[in-house]
Amino acid sequence: MSDSAARDRDEAESASAFAHPEVAPDRTASYGEHPDQVIDFYAPRDGRTAAPLVVLLHGGAWRAPYDRAHVSPLADFLARRGFAVASVEYRRGAAADSGQAPDADLGADPVAGRWPDTFDDVAAALDAVPALAAQELPEADVRRIVVTGHSAGGHLALWAAARHVLPEGSPWRLPAPPPLRGVVALAPIADFAKAVELGVCGGAFSQLLGEGRESDDRIAHADPAALLPTGIATAIVQGIEDIVVPQAVSEAYVDAAAKSGETVGLTLLGGVGHFPLIDPAADACAIVAEEITQLAW
Repeated sequence: MSDSAARDRDEAESASAFAHPEVAPDRTASYGEHPDQVIDFYAPRDGRTAAPLVVLLHGGAWRAPYDRAHVSPLADFLARRGFAVASVEYRRGAAADSGQAPDADLGADPVAGRWPDTFDDVAAALDAVPALAAQELPEADVRRIVVTGHSAGGHLALWAAARHVLPEGSPWRLPAPPPLRGVVALAPIADFAKAVELGVCGGAFSQLLGEGRESDDRIAHADPAALLPTGIATAIVQGIEDIVVPQAVSEAYVDAAAKSGETVGLTLLGGVGHFPLIDPAADACAIVAEEITQLAW
């Protein structure tokens, strides 16, 4: 496929994924004091109880203009498939203008992520999910939790499942593996070295981690490919035609896992780019739901 055809495909897929109206959650709860420290809960639409709980982490290159609203149709789609869903919001990047306060209204040129706030929030949210779900979503079975995320959210999903192998002294390290049935990462930014090599998301990595020695020190605390093996069942769903986070990034993570002695499932979807994985109108979204089902049940 030519570059122009690939871009046209990506634009059409993006337009389809973002065309769905936002779906309001059944309940919203806070896991912290910041306005972004909230979780939206969606009850299973079929009325079932003891439903597996899907924790959903949205993507958007860790940048503030992209919040959980754009994956609310996916949350509703999963709820219609019989899952309970917890869609997590977290702090992302502020505007590039260094004179602007981090929480001020965003203008152009958003930057990616906040260190350490983005990671603080994901860790705190995952720690809070069982208790909040028991309170806000009694239909959920918190003994059967699957974490999923798309793109940068896929990175955070893999990271959340690897907190028990973070370096000693990390504030996010868990003493034991998190109680998860597994992780389904959707076109994740899973291997930082490969993603940087391919120019994924422009300058997002240096914005997320900082520059120079500071960045080098932080990679060991943030790169999923450096946090293996996890012992957590992990599957990746990846579009072969993805030009946003190319297939090679997922393959690099799968290879790193294999070298660590761990097997990571990789489902490659032909004729699919980046956005159909979160588009309820696309066949790829049904495959995502099936991958989650395989781990949840």
